[in-house]
Amino acid sequence: MPTIAIHRLYSHQLEQPLYHTPADIVAHLGAVQAQEYAVTKWSLALRSHGLTDDAIEAAMTDGSIIRTHLLRPTWHFVAATDIRWMLALTAPRVDAINGTMYRKFELDDALFARANAVIEAALQGGVQLTREALGAALKLNGISADGMRLSYIVMRAELDAVVCSGARHGKHFTYALLETRAPQGTPISRDQALATLTLRYFTSHGPATVHDYAGWSGLTIADCTLGIEMNKSQLEHTDSDEKTYWWNPAQVVPDSPPRRAYLLPVYDEYLLAYRDRRASLDPAYADYWMRFGEMFTSTIVIAGRVVGLWRRDLKGRSVVVITLKRFTSFTDEEQILVNDAAQRFADFLNLKLMLTWAD
Repeated sequence: MPTIAIHRLYSHQLEQPLYHTPADIVAHLGAVQAQEYAVTKWSLALRSHGLTDDAIEAAMTDGSIIRTHLLRPTWHFVAATDIRWMLALTAPRVDAINGTMYRKFELDDALFARANAVIEAALQGGVQLTREALGAALKLNGISADGMRLSYIVMRAELDAVVCSGARHGKHFTYALLETRAPQGTPISRDQALATLTLRYFTSHGPATVHDYAGWSGLTIADCTLGIEMNKSQLEHTDSDEKTYWWNPAQVVPDSPPRRAYLLPVYDEYLLAYRDRRASLDPAYADYWMRFGEMFTSTIVIAGRVVGLWRRDLKGRSVVVITLKRFTSFTDEEQILVNDAAQRFADFLNLKLMLTWAD
């Protein structure tokens, strides 16, 4: 039987990917944490058949994938076909978590209703505006909207299914009316939404525990347990270290690890989708992961295990510099695998590669 870490390489589509479009990859994963926009595109490319940066950008532009707030109070990619039922299921939880910040910035339901009306009017007719432009429209209508206060006003408009991401204008993100990007379809019940999200998670992230799922989805343990119960006929489970791990057995997973290295970007689902990361990350190296260059750092993975860290720097417009840090020495074969992984990233950006080592 494959280890949990190896099994996850296949469920995540890092090995033997099945999908060709950004929307299909995002839908498979359920949602993809995406506050670091540029490197999250690399997360999608890793799980595809040769997706380029431009192809993923095009999917954002045409609205087949949407970047918005759901599951937890952070940015996620979600497929346009999934956004409405996923918002209906998870937005109330995000809204509750945001309560402290709402009170800090003197935001209440009456103000949100006024702000939503202003934002909706400003975006009528297919108009797409930056957050700053929305802030200006709010000020013209007597609503103070600067800094984090503006951020939470616009986030609430996302959670209320008023707005979502529009196309980027240069390097600037915009907002559009959700109705123009994902028109209202036939609604599904909360139980249907819970069952769907649960099956998506354990299919794309399994083997995983109910606590992993709760941390990823933002839902309560009670809801997550109910979601598993709804899908018991389609899931298998095993007990290990006094924990129960669930997965979808539909995908056949080889026992032996693939001979490939992966340069996973910061916030990649392969690590952050779990509360207990010991299957892939030795606790002895957890502090390295947190300290190298920034709070969360991109990881080098071989055979399902984190074996080092990496970061990228752009040198002009033609070269990407990848700096690598090993936890332990690499074999000759592992060195070749990591070099190949670095070249794949450079090819994704269509840049020349310069490789350096921090150790």
